[in-house]
Amino acid sequence: MKLSTAHLSILSIVIIATYDESYAFNSPLFVQDAPTSLKPVPSPAKTKTGIEIELPDFDELFGRIEKVSPLAHLAMQNRDGGFFAIDEESTPSKDLKWKKVEAKSKNIIHKIEKIDNFQNLHAPLLRFRGSLKGPLSANAFADFITNIHHRKRWDVQIDNVQELYPVQDLNEINELINHDKYGICSKLGVGYCQTKKNFVIDSREQLTMCGIQRFPATGAAIIWGTEMEDRHNYLFPKNTERHTRARSHLFCATLVPTDAEEDTFDVEYVLQLDSGGNLPTFLTTPVIIDAVKCTFKYAKEFYEGGFEGEIDSYDDIVDSNSNVLLQ
Repeated sequence: MKLSTAHLSILSIVIIATYDESYAFNSPLFVQDAPTSLKPVPSPAKTKTGIEIELPDFDELFGRIEKVSPLAHLAMQNRDGGFFAIDEESTPSKDLKWKKVEAKSKNIIHKIEKIDNFQNLHAPLLRFRGSLKGPLSANAFADFITNIHHRKRWDVQIDNVQELYPVQDLNEINELINHDKYGICSKLGVGYCQTKKNFVIDSREQLTMCGIQRFPATGAAIIWGTEMEDRHNYLFPKNTERHTRARSHLFCATLVPTDAEEDTFDVEYVLQLDSGGNLPTFLTTPVIIDAVKCTFKYAKEFYEGGFEGEIDSYDDIVDSNSNVLLQ
């Protein structure tokens, strides 16, 4: 049993007053959700299809990512070196109480941790740390999750993945983002994911905003996204049946170069997924972990030149000698 929706969406969290304050995020991700708006609501972004989409509070979005991912914090400091360069006690996530799920130094994913019931959202926050060899391409890693050509190669449960609404003008988006800390947005849009029905569970669907932030000085990148709110349901594919909604409350995948001579990079993949339909977490968590492992296994083969060297077709490969994007 696989829940392929483990990968595609991210971050729509409504603040609940009862959760542990040490874990609490600062404010709602979408400013319109705040009881009293302390910030101006960003103007909607226009997509290439002429549809307008609501934007999140980018400071809150990247603040959440930095809170749970020390590697993302490293990338935001424009530092490379990967996990060996991280001082865990100086990161914003140092107060989070992670539990070890698995640690095997020779595996592609060498460490898995979790925080149960993170933010009182009844789903664990999972953190995966792995290392890969090959030319670093953030576009490729994002495609493993959001492109059906790649997704169907490792995910037997996937039925439909499509990019519905790519943003037309990224310059407008970058005007809203603190470049010095959060990098440059090179991709942003809303996509859709649907899994197949099987004998255990019904189909699941997700509607997500996804993006890529780049840090040209080091070649690092953060792939991120956010589950859209119910008021955004008008963005679902038209004239299609609705399915049980899965929600990724939190997601990011950070890629940071490590060894220029060996052409290697580290990846930290953080995910909190509510599979929907009141499925118990003791059943869904092992499935989500297995799905992420499948992603990394596919990534290893792809970056090492498998699948007839398709990696060479990506134009955002990092020059391992200078740590800059080849664009």
